[in-house]
Amino acid sequence: MPNTNSNSNTLPLGNLSPEEFLHDYWQKKPLLIRQALSITQPPISAEELAGLACEDDINARIVQEHHSKGPWHTSYGPFTENDFAALPDSHWTLLVSDCEKHLPHLRSLIGPFRFIPNWRIDDLMISYATESGSVGPHTDNYDVFLLQLEGVREWRISSTANPEDFIEGLELKILKSFHPDQTWRLKPGDMLYLPPHIAHHGLAYGGACMTASIGFKAPSWRDILQAYVEELILQTPEDDHYQDPDLQLQDNPAEVSVETAKKFRTLIQGRLASDDKFFADWLGRYLTEQNSDLLSDDELNLLSKDEFIGQLQTTQQIELDQFVRPAYSLEKAQLLFFIDGQSCKLPLELLEDIQVLCNHRDIPVALLPCWQHTDLNNLLYRLYQAQLIKLN
Repeated sequence: MPNTNSNSNTLPLGNLSPEEFLHDYWQKKPLLIRQALSITQPPISAEELAGLACEDDINARIVQEHHSKGPWHTSYGPFTENDFAALPDSHWTLLVSDCEKHLPHLRSLIGPFRFIPNWRIDDLMISYATESGSVGPHTDNYDVFLLQLEGVREWRISSTANPEDFIEGLELKILKSFHPDQTWRLKPGDMLYLPPHIAHHGLAYGGACMTASIGFKAPSWRDILQAYVEELILQTPEDDHYQDPDLQLQDNPAEVSVETAKKFRTLIQGRLASDDKFFADWLGRYLTEQNSDLLSDDELNLLSKDEFIGQLQTTQQIELDQFVRPAYSLEKAQLLFFIDGQSCKLPLELLEDIQVLCNHRDIPVALLPCWQHTDLNNLLYRLYQAQLIKLN
């Protein structure tokens, strides 16, 4: 298993520095790195991955190239042992998303990529493919590192495929025409980086194989603008209406005049503008918001605040929920902490504590230099009430 915890200095970039990679390859062109990480054995077995796919609340799917219901058929978990027993010997792939959130030891596979901002990292997906198994030639809208864990996978890359030309009638967006101009076979430890919109096709070669996909968030501009406008709407009073005390007489009442159009444009642009503090607060909350289906909704007998503070003084470690990815920003001498779509203003003296909280999952209390600070205690209790942290 690779030594890839979040504090590891191991980088999966070969002879490249993070600066060189970001400048020359990130969102620009593919990169193959032989022996990016040393993997002597996969961190999860095929049987364990299949077992995970049988559990509730796990995002798992099986893609079969040949199926009685049609080519490239997708079925969704949770699965059963009988589902796996009924599969053919070849040409199918099991894909399980958010693996690092369900099996914490798999976070070691994400650690080496922490030179990219935390909010950009989406999840670790692990796929197991039988001989010739794949999900077909396709493109993705996000950056991805494809790390080979077991067996051999052949990756075919095409720079000429039309990403909008799909085979009609399929659930998956399989490219109709795919002619590779580069082909690589990856063994355990080898890694391929692909920027968005690069047509690719990965097939298990010479037997079954397992691949880790470290994917990165790429919200669409439609989603970003919708979220921002919705926030502005919430900040706009319901009784705030359009006014035109400077209305001028016009020749035809049916005309929407140039002056009217200019006025509406100016008013709308003014409404869309916001000060730096408002925007920083919205952006941090937007980038850390998680799918509520992933977070725990178990009803617990929570400690009172005094009981919590008392236990905090004797506890050894704080455990952060696996599904949240906190962040912070500094805005004009103001420290803002974000988690699960919420924000909190804190004094700058807590910056080191917040950095620790954002960059670790299992947090020794001793790492928090100001753990007795009232504001930090209040924040931790809020996180405890929201079931985003536990005391161990």
